[in-house]
Amino acid sequence: MQTKRIFLDQKDLPRRWYNIQADLPTPLDPPLNPATGKPVGPQDLERVFPMSLIEQEVSQERFIDIPEGVLEKLLLYRPSPLARATALEKVLGTPARIYYKDESVSPAGSHKPNTAIPQAYYNKAFGIKKLTTETGAGQWGSALSLAGALYGLEVKVYMVRVSYEQKPYRRLMMQTWGGKCVPSPSRETQVGRAILEKDPDCPGSLGIAISEAIEEAVTTPDTRYSLGSLLNHVILHQTIIGLEAQKQLEIAGEKADVVIGCVGGGSNFAGLTFPFVRDKIFGKELRVVASEPAACPTLTRAPFAYDFGDTAQMTPLLPMHSLGHSFVPPSIHAGGLRYHGVAPLISRLVLDGLVEPKSYHQLKTYEAGILWARTEGTIPAPETCHAIAAAVEEAKQAREEGKEKVILFNFSGHGLLDLTGYDSYLSNSLTDYSLPEEEIQKALEELAAYPKPGQ
Repeated sequence: MQTKRIFLDQKDLPRRWYNIQADLPTPLDPPLNPATGKPVGPQDLERVFPMSLIEQEVSQERFIDIPEGVLEKLLLYRPSPLARATALEKVLGTPARIYYKDESVSPAGSHKPNTAIPQAYYNKAFGIKKLTTETGAGQWGSALSLAGALYGLEVKVYMVRVSYEQKPYRRLMMQTWGGKCVPSPSRETQVGRAILEKDPDCPGSLGIAISEAIEEAVTTPDTRYSLGSLLNHVILHQTIIGLEAQKQLEIAGEKADVVIGCVGGGSNFAGLTFPFVRDKIFGKELRVVASEPAACPTLTRAPFAYDFGDTAQMTPLLPMHSLGHSFVPPSIHAGGLRYHGVAPLISRLVLDGLVEPKSYHQLKTYEAGILWARTEGTIPAPETCHAIAAAVEEAKQAREEGKEKVILFNFSGHGLLDLTGYDSYLSNSLTDYSLPEEEIQKALEELAAYPKPGQ
């Protein structure tokens, strides 16, 4: 019988995270204080994050130890299985072997607890009592609410309004774990009230939700902000995915030729791919593909520039591919990918030619998700469908070329709470959307006044 799923013993759980900053061919441009134009220091961030996370954000150490207090919570669901999509391979008639890292097995149904748990741990150890955050599709808000319950922290989540309305059961997950979830823009912050005065029907964006969460964090005692993607320490925590996958492929006697993940801010993509990118940096032949929505094409069409991570310009200026911090993306169902920027680390790797970005329309991604559900059985999240679409494309190319290859992608989350999107697709009411070129030009105008990062 062919092996379908490859498991690691709990004793084989990685005990260190991998920090790609130690191996970058081109160092990152520093985040800048927008008031001075100079690189930010720890003092600029300490009202938002505990010092332990700030240290991880700037660390150049290749590996960073995972605390025992984090490991014991990760053992609730890790190590996650590596599985082979044999039924999909058969339907596609491909000589490719398709493997996927199944992050849907976490209690929150996605990869997000991999960083929610350590962030809650470090904040608790720092004496923080409350965390605020944003969420798009609700996966991150759910994960942080779970982590808050595990460590006894209060959690407040600003959820992008369109997703709040599309995905009510994500909100209920947060509430079940003790998190408080409000639609963003809200009337609970100055940022939210100002936006609603101009546009009462604003669908919201991750940039707006971040602004609201940061505003509450910096104005509330014993409170810090927690981010689910984009930043270096978040990506660091997610590398446990790729480190496990490397061990599992070794057990299977395989070497990845193509490694794929979907990209919004970039945490699940980086979590799987960065350990493999390190191999590529040191000479291994493989391709790394970042799959994003055509409706929010940050890596494929946006400029690389300094920009704010939020709409209200409360964050430092970050060097990244960005559609502009005031960009409000269309209401596609892949809410976790509706973000105007991409992690600086991923942006840097794209510029250096180590990561290959591709964009897909949502109808193509839902087509891939339906194919997956009817072959492999599980229903993927709309975000994950973008990775599946890229994997299917690679498998078809292998069939046309008559070449064997090993395709690995991150199954970043299940779609059991995202069925309204599938309903729209199956009822033929879902449409594609391509971002007009004039929107890109608006971004260029917005970014023109900021410092220019090195290319």
